[in-house]
Amino acid sequence: MVDSEKPVPKDDEVLIKNHATEISPADIAFRSGKPFIARFFTGLRRPKGIPGDVLAGEIEAVGKNVRKFRKGDRVFGSSGMKAGAQAEYLCLAEEDALVTLPAELSYDDAAAFSYAGLTALPFLRDRANIRKGQKVLINGASGSIGSIAVQLAKYYGGEVTGVCSTTNLELVRSLGTDNVIDYTKNDFTKDGQTYDIIFDTVGKSSFSRCKGSLKEGGIYLTTVPAMGIIIRRWWPSGPTHKRAIFAATGLRPPSEKIRDLEALKIMAEEGRLRAIIDRCYRLEQIVEAHRYVQGGHRKGDVIITL
Repeated sequence: MVDSEKPVPKDDEVLIKNHATEISPADIAFRSGKPFIARFFTGLRRPKGIPGDVLAGEIEAVGKNVRKFRKGDRVFGSSGMKAGAQAEYLCLAEEDALVTLPAELSYDDAAAFSYAGLTALPFLRDRANIRKGQKVLINGASGSIGSIAVQLAKYYGGEVTGVCSTTNLELVRSLGTDNVIDYTKNDFTKDGQTYDIIFDTVGKSSFSRCKGSLKEGGIYLTTVPAMGIIIRRWWPSGPTHKRAIFAATGLRPPSEKIRDLEALKIMAEEGRLRAIIDRCYRLEQIVEAHRYVQGGHRKGDVIITL
């Protein structure tokens, strides 16, 4: 923890007083340098700069050329690879991934939607082209991305099976799943069921292991990059045309993220999407928060309040 001067917005920027951010698995990867590919984004030898890309707060000042936002606006979004969101203040350009926050949504909920929603939505809607009536399995259904993915899959009309541990069965059922599998007692790859989409939100499985549980033309999605997955993205597996897809959703342009943030906001306002928050920490407890997330057993999101 360090004290630094409050940033000053440029002519096309806004100054945001941050009220909530999140500790995500991506933050753990960038901080630890594992997998190694994370080091190409934050530093080969050690992390550089202020971490975090999720924010929810209030605009305190605007540059003279800013037209979209005004002082006092409640906003939420993503700073992308600029990071810097695990701090009390940060500046973003007017055209960055930032949208206004409705009064009925809390800063904590908005921070949760920003990370998990901006990951799960493009995976299911854009990469998998999810359609009504499809059978969808979400592995890690009680986690940050998984809990949102379950709700999005139901929103798009899927028949959803959630995979989680014994302690999280009721939580996952409450999200609207049609079926729940306790991975401590049953292996979904060996029960004979097949799916149009298998979304591994926690990187605990593999395409080779799940291929037999995919229907013809089925799609395996994973949030964890691997060279084999990237290669298979372009070459369907055999005559059944099963595919494995990884998407670097965090690297998308701000315009796409803005579109998705607006869509998530509408779903939340309609009561079709809710944030699942496991724990909230103060910024002074951020080391403890990192350790908890790195343990891999959180339910939903871990929020830092500022």
